[in-house]
Amino acid sequence: MGLAEKLTEDMKAAMKSGDKARLSTIRQLRAQLKDEQIALGHELSEEEILTVLTRAAKKRREAIEMYEKGGRTDLSEAEKAELAVIQDYLPKALGEEELLGLISAAIEQTGASGMADFGKVMKIVMSQTRGRADGKQVQNLVKQQLAQG
Repeated sequence: MGLAEKLTEDMKAAMKSGDKARLSTIRQLRAQLKDEQIALGHELSEEEILTVLTRAAKKRREAIEMYEKGGRTDLSEAEKAELAVIQDYLPKALGEEELLGLISAAIEQTGASGMADFGKVMKIVMSQTRGRADGKQVQNLVKQQLAQG
């Protein structure tokens, strides 16, 4: 079962169980997928669906950060609940050790020797971690590795 079908099935289950928060989040995700499908003009591949879900999760994380800085814990909690639902559909996140291994391999592959090669390394690592790692975390780890160089 693909992600789109899983979202549809989970939406039906949320309707039956009366889980309004989950239902609302899944409806939002399905709307974003439909918008992307219309924008691209074709049925979405699993990778394109993952990209949309990753983007949605990133927006939630940024919103949580902003709400917490502003002292709005009520809104922050709502965003955290939505993020939890979205993460159910994303692949299991990579741990820091796994990320460091991928970064080391990318540095070796590109022959990177300093911060000037940051973009080359990021391109390779992000293509391998799509949906499984936070971009900011990857960025920080790549910078650390290249600085140690």
